[in-house]
Amino acid sequence: MTPWLTIVGIGEDGYAGLGKAARRALLAAAEVFGGERQLALLPSCIGARRTPWPSPFDLAPLLTRRGMPTCLLASGDPMFYGIGATLARQLAAEEMRVLPAPSSVSLAAARLGWALQDVGLLSLVGRPLAALNAHLHAGRRLLLLSNDGQSPAAIAALLRERGFAPSRLSVLEHLGGERERRIDGLAADWSLAEAAALNLVAIDCRAGADARRLPLTVGLPDAAYRHDGQLTKRDVRAVTLARLAPEPGELLWDVGAGCGSIGIEWMRAHPSCRAIAIEADEGRLGHIAHNRDALGVPGLQLVVGHAPQALEGLEAPDAIFIGGGVTVPGVLERCWATLKPGGRLVANAVTLQSEATLVAWRERHGGELTRLSVSQAQPLGHFDTWRAALPITLLEVRKACT
Repeated sequence: MTPWLTIVGIGEDGYAGLGKAARRALLAAAEVFGGERQLALLPSCIGARRTPWPSPFDLAPLLTRRGMPTCLLASGDPMFYGIGATLARQLAAEEMRVLPAPSSVSLAAARLGWALQDVGLLSLVGRPLAALNAHLHAGRRLLLLSNDGQSPAAIAALLRERGFAPSRLSVLEHLGGERERRIDGLAADWSLAEAAALNLVAIDCRAGADARRLPLTVGLPDAAYRHDGQLTKRDVRAVTLARLAPEPGELLWDVGAGCGSIGIEWMRAHPSCRAIAIEADEGRLGHIAHNRDALGVPGLQLVVGHAPQALEGLEAPDAIFIGGGVTVPGVLERCWATLKPGGRLVANAVTLQSEATLVAWRERHGGELTRLSVSQAQPLGHFDTWRAALPITLLEVRKACT
């Protein structure tokens, strides 16, 4: 198949920065799509009709030209958080040809002298700033695609709040063009209220004495969560996540989510992991919303209601955790019926009744039962003694592949 669509990456240097292949494609095209800013960079020698994207954004006008020679202009590398990646989900690779320009992150790394393979990348374009919380680690270097001109000030404020005020920030505007500018400073005393709308922020993370530093491992400190006592404690949480065994791109149901700790740490395992927290208590829903933002996974989806009714219509999961409600009629059955083949179900029980439910379930469906008992040393007069938490019975069962 001959590609009908050519996606041309264009930088701030405009038409002058394009290679021969990109120029030939634009000269041969009958129609060129793109944002108004990109289209304005084309010289008068390009005779094609120029069609700006409609508002609200819609790919339909472009797709109606399927099979006819067409060009599309995009900023920098179209396959890096760009329109090329969006179209690749709708068109066969043979239908389009992509001619990228240097991305803004490539240009930023070149200006800063940073090895790009060692840098963390995050887009804030149309995404919550709270996602940055999962990436803050002392000594790490980050490149952030800003949402707008106010993003640098908001980033600096978040860094101060998290105790990363000593971090060095560089704002790079209009990379690759005549108006390119770099502004450096510390998050502690950042004063630039608004930068150019097109900017990228580089962060050299430095932790202050008051920094809230969170490890990459599961089993975050209990103090990292806001809760009302409904919290899977740290040691049990670490074992539970190990049994759930998250893999990239997988979806978890956290049924009876409490303060959301299992779903949150599932999503922190990999940027592409997804989770749905099902919870009926209004106060606990507030705790989940706070915790997901504070711990850097604002994409955690909340579903309000009681299982099993609240599970109706949800996307089938790869794994399910039931932290509460195993004795409610229909919960285990609905979860098991919806779980994907090869998926994992993990349920924790504290009471004798919920433990009996898990034992009976194991007799019918198999699986592995584990008893967890955790004790901590606590003062007793002038001495210390072991204080045991309530024992937890954990059921792990994997659904057969069909």
